[in-house]
Amino acid sequence: MGKIVAIVGRPNVGKSTLFNRLIEERKAIVDDTSGVTRDRHYGVSEWGGREFVVVDTGGYVAHSSDFFETAIRKQVEIAMAEADLLLFMVDVAIGVTDEDEAFARVLRKSGKPVLVVANKVDNNERIPAASVFWKFGFDELFTLSSLSGFGTGELMDKIIELLQPDEEPEELELPKIAIIGRPNVGKSTLTNTLVGAERNIVSDIPGTTRDSIHTRYNKFGKEFLLIDTAGIRKKGKVTEDIEFYSVMRAVRALEECDVCMLVIDAKDGMEAQDVNIFNLADKRHKGIVILVNKWDLVEKDSKTAEVFKKEIEEKIAPFKDVPILFVSALEKTRIHKALEIALEVYENRKRHIPTHKVNEVMLAAIEAFNPPSVKGKYIKIKYVTQLPTHTPQFAFFANHPQYIKDPYKRYLENKLRENFNFSGVPVGIFFRKK
Repeated sequence: MGKIVAIVGRPNVGKSTLFNRLIEERKAIVDDTSGVTRDRHYGVSEWGGREFVVVDTGGYVAHSSDFFETAIRKQVEIAMAEADLLLFMVDVAIGVTDEDEAFARVLRKSGKPVLVVANKVDNNERIPAASVFWKFGFDELFTLSSLSGFGTGELMDKIIELLQPDEEPEELELPKIAIIGRPNVGKSTLTNTLVGAERNIVSDIPGTTRDSIHTRYNKFGKEFLLIDTAGIRKKGKVTEDIEFYSVMRAVRALEECDVCMLVIDAKDGMEAQDVNIFNLADKRHKGIVILVNKWDLVEKDSKTAEVFKKEIEEKIAPFKDVPILFVSALEKTRIHKALEIALEVYENRKRHIPTHKVNEVMLAAIEAFNPPSVKGKYIKIKYVTQLPTHTPQFAFFANHPQYIKDPYKRYLENKLRENFNFSGVPVGIFFRKK
């Protein structure tokens, strides 16, 4: 199962910059809900052939004198509950602050491994100034510059060393299907409808560990495990912390599942947070089915579903080959159809195309539309094979692989999807020197 690393710390210590460096992208994924003043970042980092999910818990803006006992504590407890490793970020230019000490006290109680990361160490001369942070009492202290990258290699080596893969328990090879989504989109109702029993799991945030429930289920003559993350009830107004908590749970469920059923609310449409979760599922090569729930509450004409589907596809582009179903968990409409489709996506994810077949189809597609020449060099793709990976990934062998651009890569992916059923499954395409 994949691992989760959370970056925590007070505002303006460089958490988002480190996040962008770890995932090697210059983009913050922002939750545009009104009133939310902090970014929410989720991404995938790779180092030494190992991958892990990185979560940036965002900065904090004090609105009350009781701020550190409430907002920070809640967010850090959420991160502690779901993450396997915590990066506690501090600023060497400012030194130890009261806020840092408040954080350190909460982190020490967590029992989770903590690496203290002293940021803004741009050269060796600034390293001695970081020794003040040993006072927190943690075993590891790293000095780096998240802006320039100075010192990040040593941190990544340590992260990989600490994130040893779990020993896989002996269990039947059953499809694992997770129901994920934002709060109050109907995950609990959907789970109860599928399981056929009222079984809401109510869980307070503090002390919550990985309590997603795996229900063994038999349907359509197939057994599978349903990963239930609907572990939270609406209590009064949904707070930012609950929103953050629910996304952390979705991230954890993604790591455990083969296929995720992403539930969205028909009244709200596909929101920024839904797109974040979708993109993470795509990057983690998980099967995806989108369920538009509460469809019974929407006023419809003959074109409503078509327009709604097109809007979703625009938001999830370029990966649009995803089943989208309009359901009502409450009215029990198309729920079992959704399960059938999820199991089909599971089979698509395991699909392996014989080499002779993939060459026969793809070399003809390449012949019909060759890669554009670059700098006077003609690109020839001679051979294609599916790699022996858990999810569909293909290697195309070419004379100048470095000159093949994204639009042509998308053309090849579309041709693969036209000829072989990979609906709901991310497909990896790699170009190699022949």
